[in-house]
Parts: sequence; structure tokens; C-alpha cells
Amino acid sequence: MSSPLGGVSLSTILSSAYYVLIFVFIFYGGRIQSRLSVNSIGKSLGRLESMRDKARREVLDYFGQKGSPTGDVGERVDRFLDYVTIMPEGMDPAGIIGKVEHIAETSDERARAEIRGIIGNADAVSLSVAQNMLELASGLNTITKVVRHYYLLGKKAGSSMALMQLQMSLPQIMEQADALSKAMDSVKTGMPIGDGVGPLVASRFISGAPKQTVAKDTVVGTTAFEGRTLYVLKAEGPMGYVGQPGVAIRRLVEEMNVPLKAIIMVDAAGKLEGEETGQVAEGVGAAIGGLGVEKFQIEEVATKHDIPVYAVLVKEGDLDVMATMKKEIADGAEKAVSLVKRIIQERTKEGEAVLLAGIGNTLGVGQ
Repeated sequence: MSSPLGGVSLSTILSSAYYVLIFVFIFYGGRIQSRLSVNSIGKSLGRLESMRDKARREVLDYFGQKGSPTGDVGERVDRFLDYVTIMPEGMDPAGIIGKVEHIAETSDERARAEIRGIIGNADAVSLSVAQNMLELASGLNTITKVVRHYYLLGKKAGSSMALMQLQMSLPQIMEQADALSKAMDSVKTGMPIGDGVGPLVASRFISGAPKQTVAKDTVVGTTAFEGRTLYVLKAEGPMGYVGQPGVAIRRLVEEMNVPLKAIIMVDAAGKLEGEETGQVAEGVGAAIGGLGVEKFQIEEVATKHDIPVYAVLVKEGDLDVMATMKKEIADGAEKAVSLVKRIIQERTKEGEAVLLAGIGNTLGVGQ
């Protein structure tokens, strides 16, 4: 096959172009990939900054609606968004749990004091909602700053590899940021959220039962089920708190001398891709997330007193945890109630004492 270009064949032209492209990619491929990565990351960073700014505005609007803030509220909110909690030194692990608990408690009390200082005349539910909104906005601010740091560092160093690594991580990062951003609207309404499935299950058993406070933001009710004495523990609702189930269980067993024969914990659990939202799984062990302090305390008490710990998990995705509770999750809660009843019937005997702990954020879920 020939070409009118001076008798040069088309195959020769294509071959030459092929070698030119190889030459370009060998010497300039990194720069081209770097430029593509910079553009892609830049767009995602812009989205993150937009979500962060929107979350900040929503926090300020909520403070204005629920209280009569004085002074420069924007400055105080910005100071909170940049607030840092420094975990204790873990080189010598002895006593590390107590140190982490102390730091976390100090951080929580500082946040509540800051919020009361801004909208001190608001009701308890509004104060808890404001704290949740601030924590969500702070999470978005942290994600934005970290992505921006590695983005600018990669550009400054001209490292296509660093930029590509960041670009590959962005889908998961953006999914987490989207979850935090969408959670702002859910939390602001005070409606039950996906993470409240554990307290929702607990409320099915505790309704109408006498209750007492056994730890910070944590209540326990006493009722009867199938001839057993059932202690039902959850964070105090409808405020948006998770309580201190570890402290509460220790006090029940060691200070109040409740002879527990089983602990059943119900909590939300992250689902794998392909699993259905609201699917219920059964297991053993302390079903609770967080920093690990509560988990350690529960395991310590259960081991010391030889109390078996059973877990009931309701599967949900990252976007569901802080979003308004879906019907699938509410249906999963009903399945979890049935499973809890079966565990009590099969694993305990009449006359024994059983503890049911509904773990999670109890926003919108009363006793």
C-alpha cells in the first residue's frame, strides 16, 4: 500500500509514528502521568474544600438557630475544627488503656464545654446534635488538610509516584468524605441514624422498665424475659451520645454485684461489597468500635468473671452509619431482636441474669 507523500509507504509512516510515541512516553510519560494526576487530584481537592466549607456553614447556622451565641462564633468554630487530640505514648504499653481513656474523656469534656459556651441555653438534645455536627465538620477538615498536604508535597517534589498513590487512594477517601458530608443533614434533624441500630434493639426490651444511670450518658433498665432477669444497657437517648458501656458493665458486675451469666452485645458492623444492608450476623466477642478503651474494659470484666460475650451484628455501609436510618437497617433491627431472644433462650437458663448492651449512637432513640 502506497502513499502520495513522496512515495513513502503508509506502513513506514505508521512505524515512524509508533517509534515517536514510544520515545515520547519513555522520556515524558512520567510528566504526562503527573500532569493527569495533578488535574484529577485538584478536582477532588476542590470538592473536599467545598464539602468542608458547607459543613462549617451548617454548624454556624445550627448554632444561630438553637441559641444566642455571643462573640465571634466563626473564630471559635474554626479553633475547634483544628483542635487536636494527642494520643499517649505507647512505647511502654503498661497502663496505656487508662491513659487513652483519660485523654478521650478530657477531649469530650472540652468539646461539650465549648458548645455550652456558645449555645448554653439550648436543650440537651440540641447540645448533643451540635457536638456531633462539630465532630463531622472536624473530620471533613482533617481529610481536606491531609489530601492537600500530600497533593502539594507531590507537586513540589515533582513525584509522579507520590501523586499516583494519592490518586489511587482518592476513591475511598472521597467515599468517606461524602459519608461525613451527607451525615450533617441527617444529624441536624435529630432522627435515628444507622449507627443507632444497637440502641434501637435495646429499646425494644427496655421500654417501660425502671431505669438508672450507671455511667456517663449511659442507662440500664431491668426487666424480665422468659424467666430470666434481663438488664438492658444503652446510651441515654434521644441525645446523640454513645455512652460508656465498658464502665457501666464493670460497675454492674463488680460494684453492684449483678451475677451475669451472659452478655449480649448488638452493634452496627461494616458490610463487605456484595453483602446486603441490614443483614444480621451472629458471633462471639465484644462488638464495639472506637478507640478500644470500652472494648478492653468489657473483655477484662468478662474474662475475670468468666462471662461469655455474644455478638449480634447488623451490616451496613460507610454511607449508612451516620445517615438517617434506612428501612433495611430498621428491618435488620427486628431480625436482631429475634436473634437476641433466641440466644437468651438457648444460652441461658431460667432464673439467671443476662445483660443486653445496645452499642452505638443513640440519637433519636429514647429509652
